[in-house]
Amino acid sequence: MPDTDDQRETLMRLLLGGPRRYTRLQVGELAGMPPERTRRLWRALGFADAADDERVFTDADVQALSLLSSLIDTGFVDEDFEASIIRAMAQSLSRLADWQTDLLADALTRDGATGDGATSDDASIDPEQAVAATGRLLPLLRALQDYVWRRHLAANAERLLASAGGDRRELAVGFADLVGYTSHSRGMGGRELGEMVEDFEGTAGEVIARHHGRVVKTAGDGVLYTAGSAIDAVEIGLDLPETWQSGDRPPLRVGAAYGTVLTHLGDVYSPVVNLASRLTALARPGTLLVDRELARRLRGLPRYRVRPLRRVSVRGYDELQPWLVGRRPAGAADLALEGMLDEMADDVLDDADDPPPSAPSRGSP
Repeated sequence: MPDTDDQRETLMRLLLGGPRRYTRLQVGELAGMPPERTRRLWRALGFADAADDERVFTDADVQALSLLSSLIDTGFVDEDFEASIIRAMAQSLSRLADWQTDLLADALTRDGATGDGATSDDASIDPEQAVAATGRLLPLLRALQDYVWRRHLAANAERLLASAGGDRRELAVGFADLVGYTSHSRGMGGRELGEMVEDFEGTAGEVIARHHGRVVKTAGDGVLYTAGSAIDAVEIGLDLPETWQSGDRPPLRVGAAYGTVLTHLGDVYSPVVNLASRLTALARPGTLLVDRELARRLRGLPRYRVRPLRRVSVRGYDELQPWLVGRRPAGAADLALEGMLDEMADDVLDDADDPPPSAPSRGSP
């Protein structure tokens, strides 16, 4: 029977690309970096400080630091922002690693823990099986990740070229939020809650992609997305609650706004983001609220019914004018009352003027 500690070390070597042989000071010296810089980057990756005499680094760590220096030398990465870039990358990849580890653990316990195909709550993972499974899966996961990364890079490059460059763009920003998530999830077990969150994120990702949007981030009970056009943003906001709602799932509400947005390290920053968040909090379950600019861009489109709601005061806005957007029923456009309401909405669009936010610009709340 192989020694468990030896198997664990074999697994670590497999994942890290070699044995852990260097201390923090040694890896910095080999990469030509001062100790304070290697410590800052290590923390940016999300890892606790390693003791000066602790051998936790590999040849791959030396190579990675050397690659970072090369990127800085090319001018692609600014040294003043290298930690921010590393942090953003680490946060995304950390979540991916969490998911892949859970997937591996589930597969290993399911395959042999109880002998009858069921998973036991106290099932343990055989290190030898973990090494064998990781050896098979690692090349496949690496190849798939490279493909997905290249595809997303190409899509982002295409959007960048279409917007004539720069990090400021005219975009629609939307939030979708699960109503009553806390109370609904209180009695759930970990697996059941995880399945609901996975279902929500999967549904949101599919609907947003279908309408040419982009998922900026998810947070269990909500998703932040952007879209290049008002119609795409509204279609997402209308389709998502309808697609999601079934059975005992908590209902979904959506808020969206349109304007100039700063994109930085995969996130978005602007008063538009804050405005979309406030509108989401005001929306009733199953509805979509938008700001005046989005409502204005829907003017004259017969498929949508756009109606002004009562002005409200929320944090950052003294008198915010929400607009309720829905699909217009077939034939409703020909009704006299519908036409009168459309004219009233147009009058409000012409006369109303949302006050500027008093809150500072920032990313997603």
